[in-house]
Amino acid sequence: MNEQIKQIAERLKGLRESLDLSTTDIAQKFDISVDEYNKFESGNVDIPMSFLCQVAQDLGVDLSSLISGNEPHMTSYFLTRKGKGASVERVKEYKYQSLAMGFKNAKAEPFIVTVEPKPDVPLHLNSHPTQEFNMVLEGRLLLQIAGKDLILEEGDSIYFDATKPHGMRALDDKRVKFLAVIL
Repeated sequence: MNEQIKQIAERLKGLRESLDLSTTDIAQKFDISVDEYNKFESGNVDIPMSFLCQVAQDLGVDLSSLISGNEPHMTSYFLTRKGKGASVERVKEYKYQSLAMGFKNAKAEPFIVTVEPKPDVPLHLNSHPTQEFNMVLEGRLLLQIAGKDLILEEGDSIYFDATKPHGMRALDDKRVKFLAVIL
């Protein structure tokens, strides 16, 4: 795993310890197994962005603090120029570019997400206790929600209940870029 994931894992562990919570407490709070949570803290596996958003929201910290280690300071506005969002490189196939990393107490987490084509890799499903908005900016995207396959073309958007298991895949052997807003 890359160094950024290890650093996020260290911050996750530090947050848990500063709140005097056990790994069991956290696992129960976020409805995952203790083993899965321990893997997140180890830094040896990718930590789903949806999980990090949920932790930040429920434990009262800014997502940018967990991801970058920096405290956001902007309270009136935060401007992100084209192509300049904070990069959150976690795994080769899936990249996030945060569009609000410097805004303090953001109510939503907007990202530009790039998905590389990997037709032979099984679709990874996740869920989180919020809602999500996606809009395809480039390419074609297969989005599966609760077992239903939906094809989104450039310009298509979808708003959905993110508690339902969902996952995505780039189609046509081309990368996909989409705007994702996790609420």
